[in-house]
Amino acid sequence: MQNIIFIHGLESSGDGFKGQLLRRTLPGCLTPNFTPYTPQISIKILLKERMNQLIPILMKKVKWIIIGSSFGGLMATLFTLEYPSKVSKLILLAPYLSNIILDPKKYSPIDVPVIVFHGNYDEVVSINRSQMLAEKLFTKLIYNKVDDDHSLKKTVEALDWKNIIKN
Repeated sequence: MQNIIFIHGLESSGDGFKGQLLRRTLPGCLTPNFTPYTPQISIKILLKERMNQLIPILMKKVKWIIIGSSFGGLMATLFTLEYPSKVSKLILLAPYLSNIILDPKKYSPIDVPVIVFHGNYDEVVSINRSQMLAEKLFTKLIYNKVDDDHSLKKTVEALDWKNIIKN
C-alpha cells in the first residue's frame, strides 16, 4: 500500500469534504486534523505549528504521495522542497503558494512530479502567482486550470483519483 496523506486548508479539517472523499476513494489515505485557524494566531505562527505537527508524521515513512489543499498545499510544498527524497508525488489543489514565507530564491528547483489543479474562478488564491511560483520550484510540473472556484468541489468529485495516484 502506498503512503498517501491529505493536508487540509486553512479553515478546513481532515474531516471536511475533501478528506472524506479521499478516505473513501483511496483507502488508507491519512487525513489528519491540524491546529485550527483562529484570527488571533498569525499565519506565520500557525504555519510553524502545523508544520511541527506534519513533519513527524511524514518522517516515519518514505515515498509519500502528498495531496495538499490551499494552505495545505503551501505546507506540502514546503515539506517537499525540504525533503524531496521523501515524496514520490505532490498533488496540489488551489495551492496557496503566493505567500512571503515561500521564497523561491531559497530553493533549487526539484524534480518531484507535481500535479496542480487550480480553479479559473478562484477568488482566494491568485492562480497566476501560484502558477508562476510552481514553475520556478518544480521541473516536473503539470498545471491544470479548471472551471471551478477555490473549493474545487466539482473538480475534486470528478477526478479519477486512483489513476492520478497510480501514474
